[in-house]
Amino acid sequence: MTENLFLAFALMLILEGLMPFLLPAVWRETFKRLILFSDGQIRFVGLTSMIVGLILLMVFK
Repeated sequence: MTENLFLAFALMLILEGLMPFLLPAVWRETFKRLILFSDGQIRFVGLTSMIVGLILLMVFK
């Protein structure tokens, strides 16, 4: 179980690093827009991301 958790964490870091590595200007503009969001909107984005991740996990497992 621990090995899978570390593999998932490593994959997350790789995917998180793709955008700033490949498209730094787009990444910077995205963050400029994100700071304009309210706390509720940011929480909604986080919740949606978690739900999509859980659905993908169930589909591919």
